[in-house]
Amino acid sequence: MPQALCIGELLIDFVSVTTDTTLADCPSFHKAPGGAPANVAVGLAKLGVSSGFIGKVGDDPFGEFLRKTLDDAGVDTTYLLTDRNVRTTLAFVATRSDGKKDIAFWRHPGADMMLEPEEIDPAYITSAQVFHYGSISLGKLPSREATMRAIQIARKNGLLMSYDPNLRLSLWDSAEEAKRRIWEVMPYAQVVKCAEEEWEFITDTKDFEEGAAEILDKGPSLVVVTRGAEGCYFDNGTARGEVPGFKVEIVDPLGAGDGFVAGMLSRLMKCVTLSGLKENELRDIMTYANACGALTCTKVGVIPALPTAEEVEAFLVARG
Repeated sequence: MPQALCIGELLIDFVSVTTDTTLADCPSFHKAPGGAPANVAVGLAKLGVSSGFIGKVGDDPFGEFLRKTLDDAGVDTTYLLTDRNVRTTLAFVATRSDGKKDIAFWRHPGADMMLEPEEIDPAYITSAQVFHYGSISLGKLPSREATMRAIQIARKNGLLMSYDPNLRLSLWDSAEEAKRRIWEVMPYAQVVKCAEEEWEFITDTKDFEEGAAEILDKGPSLVVVTRGAEGCYFDNGTARGEVPGFKVEIVDPLGAGDGFVAGMLSRLMKCVTLSGLKENELRDIMTYANACGALTCTKVGVIPALPTAEEVEAFLVARG
């Protein structure tokens, strides 16, 4: 059985081949497998952590491609289900030199939205050590109910709970609902990772320490803010600080945060406690995660770019 499980969206990213061009004006796209939780599952597998993915794809060529991609990466796809009534979700991504992303989703509905609560297997979840989830699968029914059931089972059985809100406002009926649902599942998590560009929306402040204190007050033990080329901020209530990022030649920034999460979880799952981690321990973990995120930016597409443990170690040695 997998050590780590991820639940949520698995889709095709069609990434623009030109930088700083709008989706309307982009001449062509590169097809790449994606979806934040699925990216994390592959990232963990490449780092030597056995992982599994829970979700749905359509009964179409894109769904077949995605299943094969996860299988080839060593991710357990026992609970990657196929829906014969809807299509696999697609996302079109315009890359920007500032690292931000313009994304348009094709899911009306998409297969990732159709996971049913009855399709969640408690025995599969309770056999794992780590459970990672996002907020996109909370946006619509029935995937919201399925995700909530899985989260509750995992938390009740003592798994290390990891949460990346991964805000995509265009997928929500309103900004108010997005914020409410994002906070609704915050107390289940022990580790919360947010991207800097979504921080103010989620916490109502630009201040990292102030926002982290609000999140920690809800129950999590560790809050991390990824800051692109600037690295990251970490806070567990007693130890906090910033860890600089690594400068690399950016080919495609999409999924850098997912690479970061995979690297971070691969190290955190070896720790006895999170709230008791000292500053030097957290800095070591975040440095490793920063390296994973940086390497993810050096190739087109997320899953093909996610680094192996050997690549990360070589990178860190080279950077001294």
